[in-house]
Amino acid sequence: MQTIVFIGSNKSGTSRDALITSSKMGFHTVLFTDREQFLKQRKEFPEVDQLFYFDDLLEKNKILKKIKRLMKNGCDVRACLSFIDPYVSYTVQLSKELGLMELSYEALNKIEEKTRVREILKEKTYSPFYTTFIWDEPIRSYAKKFEQQLPLILKSPVSNGSKDVLLAQTHDEFTKSLRYLGKKYPSTPVLIEEYLQGPQYLIEVLVYNNFINIVAVIEQEILNSERFIITGYLFPANLTSESYVELEKVVTDIIHELGLTNGNCHLELRNVDGEWKLIEINPRMSGGAMNKIILEGTGINLAERVIKLCLGEEPYLNRSKTEFVYARFITINSRGRLIKVTGKNRASKMEGIKEVYVKPKKGTILTGPYSLGDRYAYVIAAADTAEQAKKYAITAAKEIKFYLDPL
Repeated sequence: MQTIVFIGSNKSGTSRDALITSSKMGFHTVLFTDREQFLKQRKEFPEVDQLFYFDDLLEKNKILKKIKRLMKNGCDVRACLSFIDPYVSYTVQLSKELGLMELSYEALNKIEEKTRVREILKEKTYSPFYTTFIWDEPIRSYAKKFEQQLPLILKSPVSNGSKDVLLAQTHDEFTKSLRYLGKKYPSTPVLIEEYLQGPQYLIEVLVYNNFINIVAVIEQEILNSERFIITGYLFPANLTSESYVELEKVVTDIIHELGLTNGNCHLELRNVDGEWKLIEINPRMSGGAMNKIILEGTGINLAERVIKLCLGEEPYLNRSKTEFVYARFITINSRGRLIKVTGKNRASKMEGIKEVYVKPKKGTILTGPYSLGDRYAYVIAAADTAEQAKKYAITAAKEIKFYLDPL
C-alpha cells in the first residue's frame, strides 16, 4: 500500500484538508496525533486509514520505530510530512532517516524560530527594528530603554496563529506584556519588534528545485490592532503592478537568504508608505480556510501540490479558473457555553456562497478573540469582482448567530 504518514493535524483547516486530499489521491493515509480526543472522535476522520496516539510526537525514536513497523507490515511509505507547527522541519529529519524525499531542513528549521529569521535578515531594508529580552535584567529598567520606540510588538519566537502577540503602547503595557510572556514561556526569550502600520498581505510560496512559485497573494483584514485577529481574506489582493513587482523581489530575496530550495512557506508583509516590511514567515501553508480560498480562486489544490512536492514530484501550478474570493471569519464578543448556532443553512443557500463552516459544537466554551483559534466560523464567497465576493460573504455571515449560556 502506498502510504503517506502525517505528523499532527488540527480538526479542521489546511492540515485536515491535507489528510482528505491524501486519501482522494489514493494513498493509505496514516495520522500520528498527540490529541487524545481524536481517538474518541475516530469516526469523524473517515479519510484516515490508521490513527495512532503519542503523548509526545517529538520522541523521534518512538515515531521512527512505529513507521518502520508499518513498513514491515506492508505500508510502502512514500512521504512523511506535517502541515502544523512545530513538526515541519522535524518531519524532514524523519524523511531523511527513512530514505524519503528531503526538503530544505536547515531553512525550514530557521523559519520555525522567529528570532533566527530576524537575525539572518537584520540588515535588509524590509526588516523592521527588533530586539530580544532574555530575562537577565530587571523588567522595568529594560522597558525604560525602549520608551521612545513605543508602540512595540511583543511575542514568543515560537508563537503561531497570532497567539500571544501583544501590542504595547505605554511603559506599563510593555512591562505587563513582558511579565505575561515570561510566565507563559519562562525558558524562551521575548521577541520585541517595531510596530508597523499599513495594509497587510499573506503570500503563499512553493519552492521546487530552487524555483520560487508565488502561488497566491491575499489581502488581510485585521479585526483590531491589539490582538491582530484576521477576520477577512481577499484573493487576489488588489495591488498595482509596481507593488507586485516589488513584493516579488522582496519575497525572492527572503527565500534566497534563508536558503529554501525545496519546500513551502507563507509570509506576512505590510506595505508601509510604499515599502514592503516582513511581519513574519512560517514554514508551512497558512491554516484555516486558506486551501479552500486558493482552490476557489484558481482551481489549484495547494495542499495537494505540497504533498506532491514531498513525494519528489514537480508540483504543477496551472490555474483552471480565475475568480475573486473573499472569506469572512466570525468571532464573538462575550464568553459562555454554546447552546446553539443558527443560520448556517440559510447562509449556505445564498448567492455566491461556496462554503459555510462552523467549528464549535454544542457545550463548547467560547470566548472573545485572543488568537486565530478563537474564530468560530467562516463564510467563503466567490464572484467576478472583489466587491461582489465581499458583499456576498458579509451578507451571508450576518445570518450566523451564536447563542451562549453566560459564564
